[in-house]
Amino acid sequence: MNLIRSALFNVVFIGGTALTAVMGIPLLLAPQRVMIAYVRGWAWLMVTSLRVICGVRLEVTGMHHIPQGGAIIAGKHQSAFDTFVWSMLLPAPVYVLKKELMSIPVWGWLAKRCGHVSVDREAGAPALRGMVKATKAAIAEGRPVVIFPEGTRSAPGERVPYQPGVAALAMASGAVVVPAATDSGRFWGRRGFHKRPGTLHISVLPPLPLGLPRAAFMAALEETIETETARLMALPGPVENLAENRA
Repeated sequence: MNLIRSALFNVVFIGGTALTAVMGIPLLLAPQRVMIAYVRGWAWLMVTSLRVICGVRLEVTGMHHIPQGGAIIAGKHQSAFDTFVWSMLLPAPVYVLKKELMSIPVWGWLAKRCGHVSVDREAGAPALRGMVKATKAAIAEGRPVVIFPEGTRSAPGERVPYQPGVAALAMASGAVVVPAATDSGRFWGRRGFHKRPGTLHISVLPPLPLGLPRAAFMAALEETIETETARLMALPGPVENLAENRA
């Protein structure tokens, strides 16, 4: 039964995303707020479909830690789920995404129209400067910026090095950095066909102190996110399938 539900959701996710992208082409001429609302509706539909079809419920705690206006949400990244759920949770977020995602035909156009920022991890310092400039402008407009400090998805229980881009952005913008942990990879693996029922958690944590030196900031950010992620991983869930999630 879970196999059938997973297959059905994958059809809905892939087909619905493609259809949303094509139907959104005329909105490229509309004001940006219209495109943001359109994509937010798609994100809500995908989260709802995941719950209805696969039994994956979403529990979010700590949203009160995110201040109004410009802020940086530094999130744990275990699943494709993380790349769209914030579009539903926040009014007008700006994602920092790897260049490959922004290059997807049609969908990349919609993402750019929403103001999302691409970064080429292979381009070094020039790409980092461009990312900082673009996201700093978004923060100045009062929009929250979502960035994944690991730079890639990590399997449940895995720790990968945190990238320094988030520190550069925090220091350049002076914005508050809000860590966020998740156990999304237990329910929707990195390359997982199966979607496993249960309660997927997102835990938004108190902002880090302002003015920390770069090394201290990165250490505090990683320790805060990883400690809370470990706590979430210990909650009831489909833990028996962790080995498969790592595949």
